[in-house]
Amino acid sequence: MIDNTVFGNLTAEYHTLGCKLNFAETSTIGKMLSEKGVRPVAKGETPDICVVNTCTVTELANKKCRQEIRRIASRYPDAVIVVTGCYAQLKGDEVAAIDGVDIVAGNDRKDEIAAFIERFLSERRPVLEITPLKDMRRFIPSCSKGDRTRYFLKVQDGCDYYCSYCAIPRARGRSRSGRIADLAEQARQVASAGGKEIVITGVNIGDFGKNTGESFLDLVSELEKIDGIERYRISSLEPDLLTDELIAFTARSRRFMPHFHIPLQSGSDAVLKLMRRHYGTALFAHKIEEIRRLMPDAFIGVDLITGMRGETDELFEESKAFVESLDISRLHVFTYSERPDTAALKIPHVVTPQAKHARTRMMIEVSDSKWAAFASRFVGTVRPVLFEHTLDRRGMMKGFTDNYLRVEVPAYETLANKVVDVRIAGFADEEELMKGEIV
Repeated sequence: MIDNTVFGNLTAEYHTLGCKLNFAETSTIGKMLSEKGVRPVAKGETPDICVVNTCTVTELANKKCRQEIRRIASRYPDAVIVVTGCYAQLKGDEVAAIDGVDIVAGNDRKDEIAAFIERFLSERRPVLEITPLKDMRRFIPSCSKGDRTRYFLKVQDGCDYYCSYCAIPRARGRSRSGRIADLAEQARQVASAGGKEIVITGVNIGDFGKNTGESFLDLVSELEKIDGIERYRISSLEPDLLTDELIAFTARSRRFMPHFHIPLQSGSDAVLKLMRRHYGTALFAHKIEEIRRLMPDAFIGVDLITGMRGETDELFEESKAFVESLDISRLHVFTYSERPDTAALKIPHVVTPQAKHARTRMMIEVSDSKWAAFASRFVGTVRPVLFEHTLDRRGMMKGFTDNYLRVEVPAYETLANKVVDVRIAGFADEEELMKGEIV
């Protein structure tokens, strides 16, 4: 039992790097600490505790994490610095050696951070708690919104795919899930709190239920029944796990939005084989075609990696041509980076840094063209928009349409956390932002 008097009236500041899953988990850490009497730091205050939730998806991500940790430790030398997340899980000793770091907690120890802080405050000795990969079996639930309108519901953790370029399975462990009954109860609590939208998150959510005997389709079917939640969004789904049945379910659903995020990673079958992906371009193209057949207005975001080992000039051109042929909405382009202990390091052909960056730029240009073409289709049309609480410096409110177009309108306080019909008037000055008019 944690003694709340140990925490007194301490304040905390939270920093998240990486994915939506990390964001959800950071929010949950904040909620746990607030239950112990720790309040979020106010503007102008110096925090007593700083929690940094890290990412390790690329070597650049590791570098950014180190820089952020050092920046925070330098700015707040008297604060208790807590580092958790994927980089902490993989490089615990390295993180613990950074000046100013007091507590390092692995991915499956995030729910113990309050106890670790209590221990540190009592003993003033560094804490390093990392569970070995082979022993990572627990699923730690998380459903939080932080300071956003949307809630993030963690339904799954870990990954069994072991793609040749990826370090995430070593940072997150084997695939494991929550139980549908528990997750549905969390969604009902969101509805009771006035939440309107839930984003379903995890590491490989299509693999949901491997340890429970349930399925992802079972999960979304149950969530659909919960009154009060007006919108669900499904985060990244592997194409081989995005079943035609799930696409058809989304098309007829009242609550699941026409919005898909599907990792392709390469448009070359030869490179996909080197990546140890579980599908080919023919299956991927079929999924896009099926979505467009049933949901012509759906937003389809696609992940892509450029410069993977083995990606020759010819294979890159093949990938680019395939991507250009797809009726998608935008790309999320990542430049390949070497990760220690991954199978990709055995592939002989290495792409030069100059070629990697050139390929990334070319794919970003393809993405910009795809997004402009998709967004322009909806100028003059009316779409439902869920508006966020936050206002920008110009007094504008922003929100997302059902099909994930970001729209701004002049601020009205009554619009926050409400779904309102908006006419898309045109393109705004900010990148990937549309102007809207309340109908």
